[in-house]
Amino acid sequence: MYGNSEALGKAQSLGFLMIGLSGYSLTDNERAQLMHPAVAGVVLFRRNYASPEQLRALTQEIHGLRHPRLLVSVDHEGGRVQRFKTQGFTPLPAMRVLGESYDEHPQQALHSAYNLGWLLAAELLACGVDFSFTPVIDLDYGNSSVIGDRAFHHNPHVVGLLAEQLMQGMQAAGMSAVAKHFPGHGFVVPDTHLAMAVDKRSLVSLVGADMQPFKHLIQHYCGAVMAAHVIYPAVDDVPAGLSRIWLQQLLREQCGFNGAIISDDLGMQAVASTASGGELAKRFHQAGCDLVLLCNDTDQIASALSAHRHYEADALQESRLIRLHGKPKHPVSSLAALHKTGQWLAVMKHLANVGLVTFDTQGVSS
Repeated sequence: MYGNSEALGKAQSLGFLMIGLSGYSLTDNERAQLMHPAVAGVVLFRRNYASPEQLRALTQEIHGLRHPRLLVSVDHEGGRVQRFKTQGFTPLPAMRVLGESYDEHPQQALHSAYNLGWLLAAELLACGVDFSFTPVIDLDYGNSSVIGDRAFHHNPHVVGLLAEQLMQGMQAAGMSAVAKHFPGHGFVVPDTHLAMAVDKRSLVSLVGADMQPFKHLIQHYCGAVMAAHVIYPAVDDVPAGLSRIWLQQLLREQCGFNGAIISDDLGMQAVASTASGGELAKRFHQAGCDLVLLCNDTDQIASALSAHRHYEADALQESRLIRLHGKPKHPVSSLAALHKTGQWLAVMKHLANVGLVTFDTQGVSS
């Protein structure tokens, strides 16, 4: 056991591991795991969502376990990567749609990006989710099936502008953005969920194109960056998330990033087979990741928790994580209550008028 009922709600520093959960509510084992000193929060999936009411009850219980409260996160980008899109959540379009709109109507596309960011964040915050791993700011080279229509555009300048507006909309609702996958995942063909990926381009090529949207968002106070599981041999022989060169020298020092650095899921095949969960988590953390994701593999989670049972929090790292807590600008009691607000109705009407969401006259999305 990592904690007990007497410790619930009491002060306990945030760790660095974000773990997955099995279902709609916490099991006794998961509740104990969330009291582990190395845990910082949870990553939610479709398996954790039945309704907005159930989701809010789950996040409230998670937040009540510790202080500072544990972080609750989700992959909620729009398109094919949106974990919650039924029972009241608005189905969001893939971000490529915004890029296509920008080519025809730039100002309209930028306004729509802002509204989509606000909508995405406001609906999650209404259910107690702190942040989403979005936006994807990889460039669309037409090579990567796993990125594909998740990318805004092939032009780094356009990607930066649209992603900035999406991020500003999220921030207006009270949510930090997570720019991914640093330094750029769009050029490689392999899906790192399934295989190792190597990008053999020069650092000059990466800096001149793929890294430009990251620099742009960093200049506009992006809260977090997720590192790719891709190897860039011109810089280092390990994936970016395991590389102190990429994370410390290039991202922190040269790009001036002072937010949270997040790993991709350690269960992905690009890294999962290289070491145990405990050893992998240690390597990613030592390389510079403030948050290390263990989303699905229960053996990996157990290994990481066992290996870091005596973890002691770092104050600077914890301060970066605390900034990721959701801070709703206009708190509501439920998703249904949000849907009755004037701002939600105005945003939905705009997005429906430009064909990005479906919205009926009673204010219900479908």
